[in-house]
Parts: sequence; C-alpha cells; structure tokens
Amino acid sequence: MISHLAGKVAAIAPEGAVIEVGGVGLLVQCTPGTLATLRPGEHARVATSLVVREDALTLFGFATDDERDVFVLLQTASGVGPRLALAMLAVFTPDALRRAVLSEDVAALTRVPGIGRKGAQRIVLELAGRLGAPGSGGPGDGSSVAAARPGGPAPWREQVRAGLVNLGWQARDADQAIAAVEADLADTAAADGANGADGAPAQAADPAVMLRAALRKLSRA
Repeated sequence: MISHLAGKVAAIAPEGAVIEVGGVGLLVQCTPGTLATLRPGEHARVATSLVVREDALTLFGFATDDERDVFVLLQTASGVGPRLALAMLAVFTPDALRRAVLSEDVAALTRVPGIGRKGAQRIVLELAGRLGAPGSGGPGDGSSVAAARPGGPAPWREQVRAGLVNLGWQARDADQAIAAVEADLADTAAADGANGADGAPAQAADPAVMLRAALRKLSRA
C-alpha cells in the first residue's frame, strides 16, 4: 500500500491533482476540500489509498491520515465503493460522519449524492461502532491545512463550483448555492461589524467549509 505522497504539486484539476515524486507525476483523486489545501508549484504531503481493480490502479489522496482511514473503512459497507466513499468525505468531515453513524442520522447521510434512505440505513447498521467516536481520529475535526496556511486568499468560488458539479449537481444549482453562501457571509460580516463591502471576508473563506455550506443549501432546496 502507498501510505502517502510527498512532492511538488505539478497540476490541479477539479477531480484531482498531479504530484511529482522522484520525477514521476502521480495522479491522485481528491475531495474538493483536500484540493483546496494544494497549490501548484508548492510542496505537499497527502495521505493516500491505492484502489486496485482489474482494469485500473487508482490513487486517492487526503489531507489527513484520519480521512484516509475513514475512506478505507467506508468501503467495507455494502454498496459503498471508492467514488461514493470519496463523495461522503466531500460532504462530511470524518468526525461528522462518526456523529451521523453513532446517532443513526439517516437523513444527514442522504445528503450525499448517490445515497438513498435504504443505503443510509445499511451504512449505519454495518458501520456502527467501527468508525470510532468523534475526536478519536486525531486531526479529523474538519480543520483544513488550507485554513492554517499563510498567503493570499483562496479562490474558493471556482473550487466549490467544481466540487459540486463533480458530485453530480447541475452548474446552475451550484451557482445558486454559492450565491446563497456568499449572502450568508456578507450578513455575518455585517453582524460582526466587519468591513465586508469589498468582499474581503468571502475571498478569505476556507473552500472546504464553503463546500459543506453549499451542500447544506442544496440539501434544503
């Protein structure tokens, strides 16, 4: 098993990143939240899981070891393959998934594209007690490397839009959800007395957090 990759980020696409290790560019499929922590030309480390199929070898990358471990565990549930497991981690942090399973929150799990009520009930039944308690996985509390990074503002709008489209939402619906999230940001800035007239608070937002906020908007639509 390839446990992690450490190297220069050669390229980023909506569905993954190419990380150069020893002169070889390795394509890693990632959640939008993980992609938000990567910058082309910069050094990065991602935890990885290699999925072997008869016709393909696919490498999946994660911002933390906890995300990787949860990704592997999710696939032990009936009907959950790597793509669906990745979609679950795009919607939920590892600890949010633990809370949903422990509390048998079927409605929350159905917010993931591709999971219906019966599928959510099966996941709860099969993973109960296996994901651990919230906070038990180390850095799985939803904090992102991007949030701690110094530097310029993240272009979260395009990253969130690409993430929503990759998860199966129509571009029009994605744009409406992003607009609703931006409106919430502006209201929060105004309530806090921040000078949000130039949009600075929205520019500095964490893409992973904004993606989850947009998904909540879409789940209520």
